[in-house]
Amino acid sequence: MKNKFLVFGIIGLLLIGCKTPLNIADIHTEKNIYITSQLQDDKAMDAVIQPYKHELEGKMNTKISHTNVELNKSGDNSNLGNLLADYTFEGADAWAKNNNIPPIDAAVINIGGIRNIIPKGDITLKNIYEVMPFNNEIVIVKMSGKVIDGMFQYYLKTQQNNPVSHMIIETDGGDMISKKLINGKTIDENKTYYIATSDYLALGGDNMFFFSKGEMIPTGIKMRDLFLEKFKQNPEVSVPDDVRLIFRNKKVQE
Repeated sequence: MKNKFLVFGIIGLLLIGCKTPLNIADIHTEKNIYITSQLQDDKAMDAVIQPYKHELEGKMNTKISHTNVELNKSGDNSNLGNLLADYTFEGADAWAKNNNIPPIDAAVINIGGIRNIIPKGDITLKNIYEVMPFNNEIVIVKMSGKVIDGMFQYYLKTQQNNPVSHMIIETDGGDMISKKLINGKTIDENKTYYIATSDYLALGGDNMFFFSKGEMIPTGIKMRDLFLEKFKQNPEVSVPDDVRLIFRNKKVQE
């Protein structure tokens, strides 16, 4: 028995002896390098970057279309907002036809997602990236005629100038909607509607929670990619000038 304890003791000592010693890292303070105008350029690194920078700048400045007027996001019926809403509708509708989905009824996008204007003149690749830096995806939301009323109530409550396509919303200045049309027709509670929008809005962005009551159908279409293709297909932009959002006696937001 004593010999057995002795063996265990020897094994224990061997295991302890084989343990890797703990090394303490050599800790010391490094000097902070501040990025200021006094920081000298790294010429070697700059030489590597410049060819790629020039190539990228050349691509970004490539002309893809032209506009005779400034495209902006001002007002309840901005020309850029309505144009991009129409492009969203057209892209989703084409996808729906190719994927055995019923035709798209209308489209909704958010004005906040449009980050810049497009000046009068040539439209470049850079312009589109500045307008749409966030490449959200287009989704189709399948909604019943009863559920879709939530969308009109949203506009009544917020009076927000989020662009729409194939839709007219008019409020009476009080707490009533005096006109709500999709594709020029009044809402049919028994009809199923297919609304094109962004994944951001479909998931409740901009407080558009009404979309959660519908069924989301992903398309895989990136909005910026679609807009790029649409501008390329239209060498001279045809700017929409129809009125879609009419807020009577609109309250001024402070």
